[in-house]
Amino acid sequence: MQDPESIHKYRSIWISDVHLGTRGCQAEMLLDFLKQTESEFLYLVGDIVDGWRLKRSWYWPQAHNDVVQKLLRRVRKGTRVIYIPGNHDEGFREFVGSNFGGVTVAAEAVHVTADGRRFLVIHGDQFDVVVKYAKWLAHIGDTAYMLLLLLNTWVNVARRRMGFRYWSVSAYLKHKVKNAVEFIGNYERALAEEARRRNVHGVICGHIHTAEMRDMEGVLYCNDGDWVESCTALVEHETGELELIHWAEHRNRQTIKAAA
Repeated sequence: MQDPESIHKYRSIWISDVHLGTRGCQAEMLLDFLKQTESEFLYLVGDIVDGWRLKRSWYWPQAHNDVVQKLLRRVRKGTRVIYIPGNHDEGFREFVGSNFGGVTVAAEAVHVTADGRRFLVIHGDQFDVVVKYAKWLAHIGDTAYMLLLLLNTWVNVARRRMGFRYWSVSAYLKHKVKNAVEFIGNYERALAEEARRRNVHGVICGHIHTAEMRDMEGVLYCNDGDWVESCTALVEHETGELELIHWAEHRNRQTIKAAA
């Protein structure tokens, strides 16, 4: 049974890009995060289920089912859960405005923090020119990305056996490739500009698997990352302060502390 004193309580939590249905999904890591956190609001900011991958081949281990059950249990415990579909789970966009088991499906949302700031919450694929104008190319890139994640899985199996902590090969390579870095920069600027156009204080998004929170000329850009590479979430404290949580690093610190 979970020790109540070990539960981290937040006003709001944002997670995205879980990619249930793929081998790269860090479901066990996400389950650990969900077991140790509570919130009044929980935003699922797209690509929670990977419909693209499931159409090609079925992969759904028990841990992925456990994640779904854990999210539904949040609803039963009183958490307001808002599901904003992304491009990999775009089939759910047909149900925008519906409510399933207490989960509200929305195209986007505006979240008001405890300190009165307004944030546009959106997956973000609408601002990815490849997904928007060359979907076939996005599918090719997705296949290459999944091969890289397979490499990532085997590298971390070896690292665990040697007693090393989790490390994302794919995230490391992405930040080393010039074109990828340029794409991320353009994406961030596009989302910040949209927030400015909507006259809100900031934007909270996902899609590019790169956790970030920074001021962009008066607009706060927040990307909650993913649960494939970085294992990150964005949280809002009771004061309205926002913080990025790097759960893999948190678990590593817990492991080191327990061993000391």
